[in-house]
Amino acid sequence: MKPDSSSDPVPAGPGPPLEQLLQRATTWTGWPIDPARTRLLSRLAEWLLEEAIPAGGLGPNEANRLAERHLVDSVLFSGAWPKSDPPATVVDLGSGVGLPGLALALVWPTSQVVLVDLSGRRVQLARRAVRVLGLQNVQVRQADAATAPVERPGDLVVARAAGSPDVVGNWARRWAKPDGWIVMAGSHRSRPDPGPGEEIVSVPEDVLDRPVWLRKIAPA
Repeated sequence: MKPDSSSDPVPAGPGPPLEQLLQRATTWTGWPIDPARTRLLSRLAEWLLEEAIPAGGLGPNEANRLAERHLVDSVLFSGAWPKSDPPATVVDLGSGVGLPGLALALVWPTSQVVLVDLSGRRVQLARRAVRVLGLQNVQVRQADAATAPVERPGDLVVARAAGSPDVVGNWARRWAKPDGWIVMAGSHRSRPDPGPGEEIVSVPEDVLDRPVWLRKIAPA
């Protein structure tokens, strides 16, 4: 996928620009992103910088690493989906301002994506992002992932920075279909040890200029 040269520059920090990082990431994931969706990811980066960070949805120091640490890091979750067709439903637990769910909604425009977070402030920010991006395949729900009734279980349940793997894994099992898959953030520092039923997915170092790992849990 060659990004559209008309895309506006993205506030990506000192590393490679978002378009270059996306090209690396989608080559690895096998889920190419067309120029229109690349522009929407750029718009999401701008929104995070202009609205989410000032509102406290992300930390003030995140402005310098929006592209690699948040946008492309979110896209990488799609590389752990083991099937050739996109998941019909994706549930993002502890989504915060919408990551990785918003990025996955752009990677898979035919998937229905549900963002779940307990914080009213973050939920309002996520809803604002959905409006800014004009996404029709995203629902935002304010709920406690540990106790709330599961209205729409996911073919894929993802969680990026919602808590410890053991705790989040228990939440995710509640929200996944019986044959659904779970992908959680792993580590940016060292290869984590897999838990029961887990597989560690290694993202090559040349994607983000450093290794990244994801935790994948097969159907129960």
